[in-house]
Amino acid sequence: MDSATNYDELKDAITRAYPDMSKQLQRIARFALEKPAELALGTVAAVAEATEVQPSAMIRFANALGYGGFSEMQQVFRGHLVERSASYRERIDVLRRKQVNGQRAPAGVLHQLVGDSVGELGHLEENIRESDLKAAVRLLAGAERIHVLAQRRSFPVASYLAYALGQLELRTHLLDGAGGMLQESLRAIDKGDVLLVASFRSYAPEVIDAARGCARRGVPVVAITDGPLSPLLEHAKVCFELADDSSRAFRSLVAPLCLAQALVMSTGHHLAEKPEPKTSRKGKA
Repeated sequence: MDSATNYDELKDAITRAYPDMSKQLQRIARFALEKPAELALGTVAAVAEATEVQPSAMIRFANALGYGGFSEMQQVFRGHLVERSASYRERIDVLRRKQVNGQRAPAGVLHQLVGDSVGELGHLEENIRESDLKAAVRLLAGAERIHVLAQRRSFPVASYLAYALGQLELRTHLLDGAGGMLQESLRAIDKGDVLLVASFRSYAPEVIDAARGCARRGVPVVAITDGPLSPLLEHAKVCFELADDSSRAFRSLVAPLCLAQALVMSTGHHLAEKPEPKTSRKGKA
């Protein structure tokens, strides 16, 4: 296997190799994609400790991707870090996270959450492609009906999207599964509709199954998820990959909600610029 020479190629290589990796190497792969800055700046021993594997597993991981050793692979992550304008912020964030005896008082907790949220929003702005935003907006604005689905931690994202898109006078339905009617609601989705889903690791099986089923029937799926290892990726016509650190006990919804607001506002601008006849929104009951 030829080794990747830039971060995007390496990310794709990790995604392709992930299903055939051992459990240890998969743990390293998730760490590499969720925390590329920490892998770029850490030693073999430090990254091995963070991923709870032996240092030799780090070498095997690099070898599996075509590199002669960990340092050679790490240079690609470092190159990506240098390219980003927030490199110093990333370094400070890594050092802050290593502080064992941090404040446990409410003010300290708030400070930490605010810092984490700033980092997430920076990653969001740097990694969401404008072409994906435009494609998602076109799908949402042109859909006969928009069906929104998320479960558990992601449900507030779906709830907001259903409310806000409805305020744009788009026919929007929140699929909450009340009364065990989720499958019946999914069967009512037509090809002219759009399924908008959100799910993060550990992924809600109902959301994955819904995306898979709709994609097979030719229904466009727009997904908000956490990275190239997400099972939603293969079923989505447009997929937004957000940084979502699965090792945290309490994971933030700041980035997905910000993205959701951007989608709603951008769809509103699109509709205002290209008004459609009111009759086009009529039809299906």
